[in-house]
Amino acid sequence: MTVTIYGIKACSTMKKALNKLDALEVAYEFHDYKQQGIDKMPLQRWVDTLGIDKVLNKRGTTWRKLTDEQKQAADDSVDSAIDLLLEHTSMIKRPIVEGIINDKHILLCGFDEAEFEAVFI
Repeated sequence: MTVTIYGIKACSTMKKALNKLDALEVAYEFHDYKQQGIDKMPLQRWVDTLGIDKVLNKRGTTWRKLTDEQKQAADDSVDSAIDLLLEHTSMIKRPIVEGIINDKHILLCGFDEAEFEAVFI
């Protein structure tokens, strides 16, 4: 089993997700966007699989601080939205959990305790 959880260490939702993985005894690597950044390739894969509406967090303060032009560009073009996510990683919904479990690729976005239990038990 190879699992990576992506997010920001100080995020309360991340803490819940990390605690849940620990409780379920899931071995994982933690990738901190703030410390390590994120490459375009995994971000593109997440958007292709989950959709930009799932990956882009429009409820946070970072989104609210964008100019109207930046918001409109993100709404008009997935490529523009991805470029904004690369520049402002805190707008990526947290956590993103990706890995291989029992030879099956998993990709989760956001923390749902029941979903984590269903996938990892």
